[in-house]
Amino acid sequence: MSAWSFATAGEIRFGPGVARDAVEAAAAAGGRALVVCGRTPGRAAWLTEALAARGLGVEVIATPGEPDLGMLDAAVEVARGFGPDAVIGVGGGSAIDAAKAVAGLVHEPGAVLDHLEVVGRGLPLTSTPPVLIAVPTTAGTGAEVTRNAVIGVPEHGRKVSLRDARLLPRLALVDPDLTLGLSRAVTAATGLDALTQVIEPWLSPFATPLTDALCEAAIPRGLEALPRVLERPDDREARREMAWVSLCGGLALANAKLGAVHGLAGVIGGRTGAAHGAICGRLLPRVLVANEAALSRRAPGDRSLARLADLRRAIAGALGGAESEAFATLERLVDAAGVPGIVAMGIRPGDVAAIAEASGASSSMKGNPVALTVEELSAVLAP
Repeated sequence: MSAWSFATAGEIRFGPGVARDAVEAAAAAGGRALVVCGRTPGRAAWLTEALAARGLGVEVIATPGEPDLGMLDAAVEVARGFGPDAVIGVGGGSAIDAAKAVAGLVHEPGAVLDHLEVVGRGLPLTSTPPVLIAVPTTAGTGAEVTRNAVIGVPEHGRKVSLRDARLLPRLALVDPDLTLGLSRAVTAATGLDALTQVIEPWLSPFATPLTDALCEAAIPRGLEALPRVLERPDDREARREMAWVSLCGGLALANAKLGAVHGLAGVIGGRTGAAHGAICGRLLPRVLVANEAALSRRAPGDRSLARLADLRRAIAGALGGAESEAFATLERLVDAAGVPGIVAMGIRPGDVAAIAEASGASSSMKGNPVALTVEELSAVLAP
């Protein structure tokens, strides 16, 4: 067995009701709490009101969508003026990513761009962030246990990461009840993202025994729970299952990387603004087909080829159909979830080669089990 390491949040609490623990955790950090939430601050009122009742000074930053460089610059300025002892990210992956970025940058002397990958200088952080608490309200990104924050940079047409071990939250509170009431579209997109994020690390050359244990158990659970929660949105058991799959994906990707689905998704999202989870869901079956074909031609003895065969069996077992048609069966689930097609996402035929080329610089692409050529990636994006 090769040497490996595993890094995650300082503490993880999982289960109905654990979100309420954010108040005492913030109070223990000091007298000022910065809450970073989604576009509707009222959805975080249960938290901000409880913090105020506990006697804390509270500042709220709402993220209107996936964080971009302009939004982050403004949010960091607000945070520096407020001086938080704790930063609480409550919401989907966008809100939690924004919270992680703000916490990581609030004490940094330089510009935000100094610390971004690909389009910036990629400099490590040099200061200790405030106490960072993550409270996800969707089951998809696993951002509550990852060390990066995804930031859009519109002028470059890219989404890139701010990445540092200091961005791992001190406390992650995964409360499945917070996902009740999500729309079908959000449930589908985040659920497909969660499923992708337990499949890609399992196929990654950077997989470890611990990430394998997480993914191997989570993949069939996600395949079974996602159709259930789409059919019955108030199914609390299915919601708990998807919250668990999402957490496992975050734990795995933070330590074993992702793959070509996310490598392409970062470029596509930066160019089109399409929802990240929807992009991942649409690309997942196509990338699985491309990886299987490329491995069969270039590395027939690679362990990931055997794992793809295992994945076919898991899909057939959960969703029905023949193993030989498993990836097509998975694509039918994506269709049934209402995920838009390639063209509807804004991917124009004339942009395909440029997207494929640009995705090669993505950190996620390093985790793909085989190096796909620009031509192979372009074929994934064919209408």
